[in-house]
Amino acid sequence: MLKQLYISNFALIHEMDVSFPGKLTVITGETGAGKSIFLEALGLVLGNRADLAALENKHKKCIIEAEFDTKGLELSSFFEENDLDYDTTIVLRREISTEGKSRSFLNDTPVGLNSLKLLSEKLIDIHSQHQTLLLNQTNFQLEVLDAFAGSLNDFKEYKAEYSKLNKLKGVLKNLKDQETQAKKELDYFQFLFTELEETEIKAGGLKALEEESATLENAETIKSTLLNAANSIGGGEVNMLSALAQAKQSLQSVSKYGKNYTEFFERINSVYIELKDLATELEDAESEVNFDAVKLNEVNTKLDKINRLLKKHNVSTEEELAVVKADIESKLTQFESIEKEINETQKQIDKLNASCVKIAKKLTDTRLKSVAEIEKQVKDVLADLSMQNANFKIEITHTKELTANGFDQVKFLFSANKGAALNELQKVASGGELSRLMLCLKALLASKKQLPTIIFDEIDTGVSGDVADKIGLILLKMGQTMQVVTITHSPQIASKGHHHLFVYKNDDADKTVSYIKKLESDDRVTEIAKMLSTGKPTQSAMVNAKELLNTDQKV
Repeated sequence: MLKQLYISNFALIHEMDVSFPGKLTVITGETGAGKSIFLEALGLVLGNRADLAALENKHKKCIIEAEFDTKGLELSSFFEENDLDYDTTIVLRREISTEGKSRSFLNDTPVGLNSLKLLSEKLIDIHSQHQTLLLNQTNFQLEVLDAFAGSLNDFKEYKAEYSKLNKLKGVLKNLKDQETQAKKELDYFQFLFTELEETEIKAGGLKALEEESATLENAETIKSTLLNAANSIGGGEVNMLSALAQAKQSLQSVSKYGKNYTEFFERINSVYIELKDLATELEDAESEVNFDAVKLNEVNTKLDKINRLLKKHNVSTEEELAVVKADIESKLTQFESIEKEINETQKQIDKLNASCVKIAKKLTDTRLKSVAEIEKQVKDVLADLSMQNANFKIEITHTKELTANGFDQVKFLFSANKGAALNELQKVASGGELSRLMLCLKALLASKKQLPTIIFDEIDTGVSGDVADKIGLILLKMGQTMQVVTITHSPQIASKGHHHLFVYKNDDADKTVSYIKKLESDDRVTEIAKMLSTGKPTQSAMVNAKELLNTDQKV
């Protein structure tokens, strides 16, 4: 519900602060007094584009602020989706600077125009004779149908499930795209992994192979050197061990003459034993060294393979190559997991699809059962508005595949004249006829669900006093369950309001300024009498105005 509207420095409005108590509020005033400016200002705070030309004073910024009470409108999800703090009281503010820059705020938090427009659609519905395109929108037609059918909650559940289904279908498509790409790369990565798997990759392995290769390539030199060294130590008639044996024997004979001689003997004996062992090991090592061309080729082949892999994967150590291998193995594992994820996602899609089909079929049955009663009620209200020959039909066709609306495609068909063929609204209805039809639908809709504030801009245009009176009664009834604001030139409608606002102009100093005030008792009688007269209110017009106000029972 719109509670307060503050306007500063906008068009002909210097400053205006208006309260809206609720129920049915009527706004009257002479043509050009500024009623349309009031709507333009409200549209601006609701997200319409700003224009520097709208500033009354080009040296002062324009401020428009609207306060809403949103209890019952279920807006918490909007605040959550837009990362805003939820509050049932909403204050929207729009500022236009002297440079033409515009800023928007929601409860003092800056917001973008797109978010503001999405929110405003949930807060208020401004309807004029030229704004009947909503009638042709599938969403509105479905809302009317489901409200009457009592299937709004089922449709809400369906949309939630259908949204999940579409998201999962998007996930599945991405997974299948990944799988297609993976299949292209799978053979290549499998080849790389097999190549690395068949190669012994371990820390120090490359160095060991290099040493083995060097040993095999220089086997003859190594064998000859080892043999010569062994012979020098213990081979032939003259060798190190023979000389040491003689020195050891000599020292042993004098060791009994002093401790230091004994130590000399022990040391030379230790050297003798070490050289003897060394000679044996040299001989063993020499016997193990053999030139093996086959083995050399095998070792060099392994070396070449590892070096080629290092270069291929742009690394310099076996440890880095092992990391490459692990990474490739991880990719291969991911390829396998994609297939599992695809299967799991498909199962979820099948489950959600079954749920959507079940709800959609229920929606179809409920909608079809309610069509006849909706058509009857709409035609009855149209007849009250002097459209006795009007015909209204709801056409429901069915799709094979699930859509955002279930299996149903809804179309409103209309004809205003007797014997005329039914057709889509925009093809057969005039602006006035569409306005009255929209009024019928919204009035009936208001009896079925909580609607946001609705503003009618001169919905009485081109209708007679009797029809205007009936329109007023419809608005009055709507105002008992929701907030309705109507701008009117009809005294019959003006008399129905629970509250009456009057827009007027005054020449202040060097400019014309628009004002608005609330009318009470005598002032209201006078205003309605003016609307009944062509000039100054006559005595009979005053009496008639009082009768209109007294006859209309407003609750």
